[in-house]
Amino acid sequence: MNRRPIRPSDLQVLELIHASLFPVRYDIDFFLNVVNGLGIVSWGAVDVSRSDGHIDELIGFVTTRIVAVKESEIQNLLRYDTTRNDQTLVYILTLGVVEQYRNLGIASSLVREVIKYASSISSCRAVYLHVIAYNQPAIHFYQKKLFKLVRRLSKFYYINGYHYDAFLFVYYVNGGQSPCSMREALAAVAAYLRGLLSILAGKIWNGDCKRKSRWSKCKETNSLLVAQSKRIPNSDTAIC
Repeated sequence: MNRRPIRPSDLQVLELIHASLFPVRYDIDFFLNVVNGLGIVSWGAVDVSRSDGHIDELIGFVTTRIVAVKESEIQNLLRYDTTRNDQTLVYILTLGVVEQYRNLGIASSLVREVIKYASSISSCRAVYLHVIAYNQPAIHFYQKKLFKLVRRLSKFYYINGYHYDAFLFVYYVNGGQSPCSMREALAAVAAYLRGLLSILAGKIWNGDCKRKSRWSKCKETNSLLVAQSKRIPNSDTAIC
């Protein structure tokens, strides 16, 4: 398998593969922009071992575009210089591999190309993308590639009359920060310590109750502590 930029001769095959892989339909302008490199940077995978005269036909692809940080939806998840307008991101538009060539590491090699490309741009802070919420293989794939799941977006996709949630994944490069800022991390530690102190206080209170035989009040207190410790954030919020 070799990798190369997608070119005009790939137009028809690129359209066919997208139609077979994705529920979203892309218009002709998208494909023309891809094959001509108009605002879109892409890589194609080709099988050099085929002997049927189509040795240079696409079997996989990844398409991306550069996005300004200030115009993106993830600027609040990044560490960047707010006084500079040249800070950028790389957004993965589409990634796909023809069915019979899957599980051969082709998608992984294409994603590595994207990360290498993003890392080579000094102003770039991250690679990011969206995955429809029911696509478990894709979710697992990006997690395996160390992309961070940072947010769930309610009703992000509208396909064939139905709304679907999406997961937002980010891979940080060139000093981009993790989803939790330092302030958020300190707040999380403080919350944890407060919870730990509450639990310890409950145990001390429980010990006092045993000595004083005030069982009913102790049980009520311990139940409250357990209930508080099991609260989870809303699924539409950022995930740290």
